[in-house]
Amino acid sequence: MLASVVFRVAWLVMSEFVIETATWRDLAALRQIEKVCFPLDAWPLLDLIGVLTFPNVVRLKAVADGRMVGFVAGDLRQGEEVAWIATIGVLPEYQGRGIGAALLQACEEKLDAPLIRLCVRQSNETAIRLYRRFGYRWREDWRHYYADGETAVVMEKSKGR
Repeated sequence: MLASVVFRVAWLVMSEFVIETATWRDLAALRQIEKVCFPLDAWPLLDLIGVLTFPNVVRLKAVADGRMVGFVAGDLRQGEEVAWIATIGVLPEYQGRGIGAALLQACEEKLDAPLIRLCVRQSNETAIRLYRRFGYRWREDWRHYYADGETAVVMEKSKGR
């Protein structure tokens, strides 16, 4: 089990948050994060239950001010050389404090695969900049991937980067 880690990030204000392993007990909070962060693409309830309970899934939450404010899940696919960041989101009022970066880094450290991939809305320039900072590079586009027809940009990095 991942030990709790406290991150202190100095921006305009001091921000304190903890990265912990998420469990099925976080279902309601995760559902809220999905609805707020991904209003057009929120995962259905059964997918959320799965990501919180299936084996070989890295699931981490960020906790600040006594509540879950961010979440990341990484999918370790048996027999493949690739792991996927399945979802990552931080509540808008907590964005810009390093929480997304901390979640991404903590998840990457737990994923035991030489390659890591993720997909992101083509219009999500903030997330794309974050992923580039972490060494992700464009791999391909999945046209009309999202329900509203937007393209997903698939990004990839070698674990050693």
